[in-house]
Amino acid sequence: MWKKWLLLILLLPVLATAGPYNRNEARTVDRVVFGVVDSVRYMTHQDVITSQRNGWETLLGAVVGGLVGNQFGGGSGREVATAVGAVAGAGIAHARQPTEQVVNYRLVELLIRADDGTLIDVIQDVDSSMVFQRDDNVRILYFADGVRVDKTY
Repeated sequence: MWKKWLLLILLLPVLATAGPYNRNEARTVDRVVFGVVDSVRYMTHQDVITSQRNGWETLLGAVVGGLVGNQFGGGSGREVATAVGAVAGAGIAHARQPTEQVVNYRLVELLIRADDGTLIDVIQDVDSSMVFQRDDNVRILYFADGVRVDKTY
């Protein structure tokens, strides 16, 4: 029984993680607008992110510590060893975790003159395989959860 719970605890963070948008991913597009790049500005954005994995790593440390502690003693001594192992494992896992990290995002801001004459400003992550310059022909892809600019060829 405990093996099923351990497997669930180990796999749940993997199953719950969603990956970023991939250019090679097929997605439903709500609208497409064609235009020409009027200006390009590359920039960086820095965020200080507090670790959100604290709870999972502490819980995993408690489970592993409890499993190790359960190997020692017998009867009520085994229960005490399991509890001590769980507390020690949680404490070690919690102490080893960084609480903050600095993340640098490379971004590109594109001012696009759409075919109908309107100006559209889009800021997106930098993709080294898609470098933009002034006067590039582009398409703006509108999705349910955001916007992406690609070159048109």
